[in-house]
Amino acid sequence: MIEVEGLSHHYPGSGAAALRDLTFTVGAGEVFGFLGPSGAGKSTTQKILTGLIKPYSGRARVLGRELREQGPEYYERIGVGFELPNHFMKLTALENLRFFASFYRATADPRELLAKVGLEEHADSRVDTFSKGMKMRLCFVRAVLHDPQVLFLDEPTSGLDPVNARLLKDLVLEEKARGKTVFLTTHNMHDAAELCDQVAFLVDGEIKRTGSPKELGAQAAGSRRLTVEYEDGSVTGSRDFPLDSLGEDQEFLKLLRGRRLVSVHSQEPSLEDVFAEATGRRLT
Repeated sequence: MIEVEGLSHHYPGSGAAALRDLTFTVGAGEVFGFLGPSGAGKSTTQKILTGLIKPYSGRARVLGRELREQGPEYYERIGVGFELPNHFMKLTALENLRFFASFYRATADPRELLAKVGLEEHADSRVDTFSKGMKMRLCFVRAVLHDPQVLFLDEPTSGLDPVNARLLKDLVLEEKARGKTVFLTTHNMHDAAELCDQVAFLVDGEIKRTGSPKELGAQAAGSRRLTVEYEDGSVTGSRDFPLDSLGEDQEFLKLLRGRRLVSVHSQEPSLEDVFAEATGRRLT
């Protein structure tokens, strides 16, 4: 659904390139996470893929066609959710959606979509009365209004409380279950680990590593470890063991035979730990 090869971009007057030789692919029905700190080039990449930035070098194909060759019909097939919601603030939520619906050949019922994100009772309220979280939910509704094949979402859970963040993540997974492709830019590693089939780590305009969250975790140094908590007299002790060849680890077997176990659990690095190892950066 998305094929990028050697993609680069340089903003006029800027000393360094914003993007340098990006190469990645996104398959149909995948949630692809583009992960990195602020200023890494995530939003620039999304703007190129959605046609908001025209000049670029390299190749960028979406839905089987080079972006330079895409016409107005391209926007019938993609949906975009921006990090900073840009609504008509003096219009109501319903008026906003009806206005945008007029751009497309066919759309879903705006009221039904508002109900899905918990905004049905606010359909006739002006958007300038909305919290940021409500605006983000309205932004998502606008992105899926015309049932696009590919969704580009920029920090979709930004500003949301845990309940509404869960709601948005469930809606992303629902779109995936319907066969839609989702390109997700975020610096929230927990969301990425939960939602994404594949991720790419982006730092200073360059991709440092790609793979599934599970694969990347398995590749991380010291990732395959088991922590055993046990009783040692009146105190509780804890030891870590490498999972590889655990059955032949004499210290582990001795512990099993000689101590009462309190808990046994694997220790796996978070996606943020993997990101730090791959890039030398920590997200703050």
